Amino acid sequence: MNLLNSNLQGAAPVVFAQPQAAAGTDNNAIPILRQYLRIALRWRYVMLGAIAACFLLGLIVTLLMTPQYAASTTIEISRESDRITNFQGVERDAGIADQEFYQTQYGLLESSSLSERVAMQLRLVDDPKFFEMFGAAEDDPAFELTDGRYPASGRTKRQRIAGEILRDNLSVDPTRLSRLVDVRFTSPNAAFSAKVANAWAENFIQTNLERKIQATSYGRNLLQRQLAEAKDKLDQSQRQLVGYASAAKIINLPAQSGGDGTTTSERSIVVDDLAALNSALAQATASRIHAEARYEQGGRNGASIEALGNQAINSLRQRRAELAAEYERMMTQFEPGYPAAKAIKSEIDQLDRGIEREENRVSSSLLAGYREAQERERGLQAAVDQLKDDYLNLRRRSIQYNIYQQEVDTNRALYDALLQRFKEIGVAGGVGINNVAVVDPAKVPDQPSSPRLLINLAIALLAGLGLGAALAFALEQMDEAIADPAEVERRLGLPLLGSIPKVEGETPKEALLDRKSDLVDAYLAVQTNLAFSTEHGVPRSFSVTSTRPAEGKSTTSLALATTLARAGKNVILIDGDMRSPSIHHLGGVGHERGLSNFLAGEDDIESLLFSMSELGFVAMSAGPLPPNAAELLTGDRLALLISRLLKTYDHVVIDSPPVMGLADAPLIATRVEGVIVAVESHGIRTSLVKTALGRLASANARVIGSVLTKFEARKAHYGYGYEYGYGYGRTTEADAKAA
Repeated sequence: MNLLNSNLQGAAPVVFAQPQAAAGTDNNAIPILRQYLRIALRWRYVMLGAIAACFLLGLIVTLLMTPQYAASTTIEISRESDRITNFQGVERDAGIADQEFYQTQYGLLESSSLSERVAMQLRLVDDPKFFEMFGAAEDDPAFELTDGRYPASGRTKRQRIAGEILRDNLSVDPTRLSRLVDVRFTSPNAAFSAKVANAWAENFIQTNLERKIQATSYGRNLLQRQLAEAKDKLDQSQRQLVGYASAAKIINLPAQSGGDGTTTSERSIVVDDLAALNSALAQATASRIHAEARYEQGGRNGASIEALGNQAINSLRQRRAELAAEYERMMTQFEPGYPAAKAIKSEIDQLDRGIEREENRVSSSLLAGYREAQERERGLQAAVDQLKDDYLNLRRRSIQYNIYQQEVDTNRALYDALLQRFKEIGVAGGVGINNVAVVDPAKVPDQPSSPRLLINLAIALLAGLGLGAALAFALEQMDEAIADPAEVERRLGLPLLGSIPKVEGETPKEALLDRKSDLVDAYLAVQTNLAFSTEHGVPRSFSVTSTRPAEGKSTTSLALATTLARAGKNVILIDGDMRSPSIHHLGGVGHERGLSNFLAGEDDIESLLFSMSELGFVAMSAGPLPPNAAELLTGDRLALLISRLLKTYDHVVIDSPPVMGLADAPLIATRVEGVIVAVESHGIRTSLVKTALGRLASANARVIGSVLTKFEARKAHYGYGYEYGYGYGRTTEADAKAA
């Protein structure tokens, strides 16, 4: 009964006593602060990089930020207006009603109506620089500039957006246990911030008075002033409209009322003239087309209607026809030189010339008519084009005219509304005093209130520290490298036979020859643990494999063969890696004869062996490289070889190829008593090792345990990333020696 089974076989693993070099520290016994410190030290460069990046980002962002200036106005809000005649009055104690009153005042200070009122008073609604300062959306039709001005149709929307901008940059800060309130406004312009803060306080006072306008004479006087101002604005806008119309020569016909009760809007004289000339142009174009058709028809061999209807031409043609008939009759009897015939021919030619002259005269008459119609059309077209230009020019000039007209309409509506309201207001019965007063008006700030370099850099450092810690914990969770020997059993479910230190400055063979080296001590611990793996001690036949190349499997097989030989055992080491052999290099021989010869059918085992007297055992090289090593291993020759060798030797150690990408290792594993898996410390990913163990389990191989190779205590918890591939066995001989 075996004392040690791997978890892949379903048996509970046996805990071995590890040698001092292989002993690891249980993570559960490490205090939590030490674990955090270990993670921080391991990923210190990541954390430092995150802190440096955040620091630089904070510095750059701070330097690129637009300086902001905050201006503050201090106002006093009394609970109630003082009575002039109430000299003996005392102030009431503050209570719930006072809290409600002041909370209401704070809400009124941040109301949208007040912000929009300030925007209108400061003329921010139509100021492109204001919206550009705060980055308002320019894709909106309300912000499309026409001749450097915003359209009047979008004023309502711009007023709402301007109010939102002012509220977003305003803060109301009540002074604790007092009636003082600080109204602070922040913007990139220091003078503008002070201007808005003061305007905010003034408009708050005005709105407070306007709410009392129905009951105080002060409010009535204020309304009178507003009414007078509105009247002045209306008169000024009307004069401005009339003056611009006179300067721009804009003449519009007055609106007319129709018989059906409808009223037409004003229209320009240019429009009426353009309509009349356009109608005349259409008639002239029709006349020109008709004259052109007559002229073109007259040019086709005198076949025009005028030519066919001309009496003189028809008489000449009739006379010519008669002479032509007479000439043809004489030609039947006489020659062309006959005198009478020649006289008739001469008369016919004269008639032809006369007909041609008459037809040319008719054509000239048609041409003259056509040209006259053409000239008339051109003249009308030029006049229409001129009127079109005048109309377009009028339209351009009318843009400003319409703006002035809209301003007149707005002022008239405002004046009418104020006048109607003034008529409805009666004389108030009491006299009150304003309960809001400005204590300290805002002054233009000298220094920006933000950004604050030191504060921003401190925040950036804290953010970098938090980001670096998060990255460190994330990388720690994603890291699959085995850094501690204690992690082997926890992650892989395999017993750890021992951990082997990394050899530097000498070859593994040289380290094995030095019996005091750490490498020899480590493999002696592995041999000791192997003695508990079976009932008869160290397995008589076992193979050493790994997940991928260069993990230390060849060194492990060489070292175990050496320690067993020094323990007085008769040992043979077989190089089972027939794709990239390496054992023959250690013996200083070639691999012309070896394992592949026996697997191919040769039975003389002694001729395939060579001695490694320095290490005290016999070895068998891989032999000539076969075309496909897996085909040789599928037969029974390997099992036969092991059984024959066990009759002579106490232990058969096979240096097996890596598991991943090859079928050789599982085939060898099924022929031996057990398999030892070499796992590279700090390098191989746990998922790859588990995949390799799964392949061995699928082949029903017995995994004895694992050996953690290339372990460096000073690099504990510091992982690397390696890859594997199917190119194993296709490297150069120098690469094979390095394996």
